[in-house]
Amino acid sequence: MPTTDSAPSHFIRNIIAEDLKKNKNQGRVHTRFPPEPNGYLHIGHAKAICLNFGLAAEFGGLCNLRFDDTNPTREDVEYVESIKSDIRWLGFDWGEREYYASDYFERLYRYAVQMVQAGRAYVCDLSPDEIREYRGTLTEPGRDSPYRMRSVEENLDLFERMRSGEFPDGSRTLRAKVDMRSPNLNMRDPVMYRILRARHHRTGDQWRLYPTYDFAHGQSDSIEGITHSICTLEFEDHRPLYDWFLDALNIHHPQQIEFARLNLTYTVMSKRKLLELVEQGRVAGWDDPRMPTIAGLRRRGYTPEAIRSFCERIGVAKRSSTVDIAMLEHCLREDLNRSAPRVMAVLRPLRVVLDNYPEERVEELEAVNNPEDPGMGTRKVPFSRVLYIEQEDFREDPPKQFFRLAPGREVRLRYAYIIKCVDVVKDPETGAVTELRCTYDPETKSGSAQSNRKVKATLHWVSAAHALEAEVRSYDHLFSKENPEDVEEGADWTANLNPNSLETLTSCRVEPSLKGATPGNRYQFERLGYFCVDTDSSNGRMVFNRTVTLRDTWAKIEKAQQKG
Repeated sequence: MPTTDSAPSHFIRNIIAEDLKKNKNQGRVHTRFPPEPNGYLHIGHAKAICLNFGLAAEFGGLCNLRFDDTNPTREDVEYVESIKSDIRWLGFDWGEREYYASDYFERLYRYAVQMVQAGRAYVCDLSPDEIREYRGTLTEPGRDSPYRMRSVEENLDLFERMRSGEFPDGSRTLRAKVDMRSPNLNMRDPVMYRILRARHHRTGDQWRLYPTYDFAHGQSDSIEGITHSICTLEFEDHRPLYDWFLDALNIHHPQQIEFARLNLTYTVMSKRKLLELVEQGRVAGWDDPRMPTIAGLRRRGYTPEAIRSFCERIGVAKRSSTVDIAMLEHCLREDLNRSAPRVMAVLRPLRVVLDNYPEERVEELEAVNNPEDPGMGTRKVPFSRVLYIEQEDFREDPPKQFFRLAPGREVRLRYAYIIKCVDVVKDPETGAVTELRCTYDPETKSGSAQSNRKVKATLHWVSAAHALEAEVRSYDHLFSKENPEDVEEGADWTANLNPNSLETLTSCRVEPSLKGATPGNRYQFERLGYFCVDTDSSNGRMVFNRTVTLRDTWAKIEKAQQKG
């Protein structure tokens, strides 16, 4: 991620640049992206991915992918594979440097033994609840465990028996002997190992005790020779503990640097909460297009270029803040405006019959694929006597500022002719408008001498005989409040779920050029927004997801800020 005019440098770039000037780490830059395989990655992880892989590439260094897989009860191969797929889709590659904390289980165990031998770790028989009780609070110091002064010999014996499976799950832990009166709760004799009989996705039933994340993380960085251990701010209070472990073991000491995690309006970034949404059936899975997961964004139609651009633009800060989701959508529109071909689609069809157009006639009209990129060429669109337009493009009794079709009024059809509404057909029982009878002016064909005759509106359309039927899923924000955590007393955060986050339309019509479109293909439906072919599509059924509307809220915000 090279520095650009739109993306000024930030403090982590500056730290690395200064380290290179001083030849620190012998001029090496080695970062890592260390996800826990206990869920799918989300847009917040995308920021960390872009930062770690991007900085390594920028400074000629390396970036590892390491799975911090220390809790087998919550981890799964599905998550491992999804994480690798997401990183590749974003455009990054870890080469041969795919590692797992579980690769180091034996080495970590030996580190723990080394600390026991040095009198810096002990086996504790307190239950998890008792450990919490002894730990104290932010205002009250902790109390020493009654097992803190066990001899080195007894601790070594008990720790080996813990490994061999002699004791029940949860009955004993190995704890670091640090300082129960430290103002930092993380330093109050943290647990290093717990007894846990759970099958690990890589090591199977080999282990009956597992290292905690806090014990494994820093040592794993050290083993891999990481120079810059880039973490989010919630790990800032853990840094003294990581430093303590590394110093106690006298091993390579990476530099930990914390940055503010990404918070986004109308979004939750907690994997625990996202898992709740999946497990409770409130969404259709981790890749539901309403989810902020990378898989969900990809399915919705986001591009890796847009996400990378967003991550670069929001910068890297030391203080937490919340980014308006409109900025993410703005980056997406910018990219899709350049790359997405234009097509015509009608989501809520209203039948239009051109009374003076020959019944058997079909014209092939030329349409531009993308006005932003002449190299994308043109396509042919069939035009016939019976068409569909959007229901909302007609009003029988139009308000003052409505310039689209109405009785007696003329409009232009995109790439075609000017038409005039001469009659309205209604359902005799409901009174609903079912059909418009219109005439067309053959002298006003687009590109002809009379085509410049002025009318106040241009409408998109499709030919009824040639259009393909499709299902369209229109998505909105998953939450109705900018801050989903903002709830009334006693209410749950799920109370802010948006009941209108998905609208499914099943009788849409799209132009025939979309036949054969494959999942992942993105288009601009003219006047309607950007849409993506969903994975639910099949040969006999086309399904499109609305990726984003054409309206750009962030552009308006930015313009107002510049004026201010």
